[in-house]
Amino acid sequence: MREEFAFWLESPGEGRIRPETVAAPGPDEVRVRTRFSGVSRGTETLVFRGEVPESQFEIMRAPFQSGSFPGPVKYGYLNVGVVEEGPAELLNRDIFCLYPHQTGYIVPATAVTPVPDGVPARRAVLAGTVETAVNALWDARPLIGDRVTVVGAGMVGCCVAALLARIPGTRVELVDTDPARAAVAAALGVAFAHPDEASAGRDLVVHASATAAGLQRSMELLAPGHTVLELSWYGDREVRLALGGAFHSGRLTIKGSQVGTVARPDRDYAERLALALDLLRDPVFDVLITGESHFRDLPGVLEGLAAGTLPALCHLITYDEE
Repeated sequence: MREEFAFWLESPGEGRIRPETVAAPGPDEVRVRTRFSGVSRGTETLVFRGEVPESQFEIMRAPFQSGSFPGPVKYGYLNVGVVEEGPAELLNRDIFCLYPHQTGYIVPATAVTPVPDGVPARRAVLAGTVETAVNALWDARPLIGDRVTVVGAGMVGCCVAALLARIPGTRVELVDTDPARAAVAAALGVAFAHPDEASAGRDLVVHASATAAGLQRSMELLAPGHTVLELSWYGDREVRLALGGAFHSGRLTIKGSQVGTVARPDRDYAERLALALDLLRDPVFDVLITGESHFRDLPGVLEGLAAGTLPALCHLITYDEE
């Protein structure tokens, strides 16, 4: 047995660090010492505020979640650690796992994915979000030369824009109400615009702002016959749209995309995650890590992120290393 420590949401808006007793690993398991974890700002702050609707409690469960919504619950899924015990091929390897914020843990060996050479452990916390972006592009199927807009320059939107920018001839515009996101867009190699100044006549719009206004503007930017890919998660908030304009005459489509299902029948979850980690060889993704705090400060960090007083794309959580 070993004592570890984990972040728990006791009730909406109230989190604390709890001790956890972790047993020895079995023959098909690994013991992982966490090096870094990432706060997925959109989803985790929604969970922190207690905004997961009851109808979505099961769908929203993280792979290694303990407890249940609205709390107490141990939630999170961006964890990079080093294997301390386990099969020889994994021993002392940095791995990515969809595990909550915890100093150390035991999971099946099949639940961890080795971090490729050339991908720093800090950057690897973005794997889960890049995986979401990969799935989105599999759903959207952008073409060479497409004019594409991403509305919402949060963590997911920026990852989508970064991948779109790699497609030859594609003209990508990142749209956000925060002018500070222009610097992030420039680092990613894409254009930037405020929603009021965004380019129209787009072949594809990916919406990731989690606001009704953002979705409405996304439809207004589409060329006739094209699609808005909806990546936002709204929790229990109602979304209202005005569909009396070009929605019908322009034969527009709103298509949902969600990382819980692999968007290609010829790929599985492991292949998708391995691809996301391989894509993280590109140092351009470092621009998305915009804050850093120690694990002991995580309750206050989530309070600040949920309240909007602590701005961040991905907030990196560091752990003491032995």
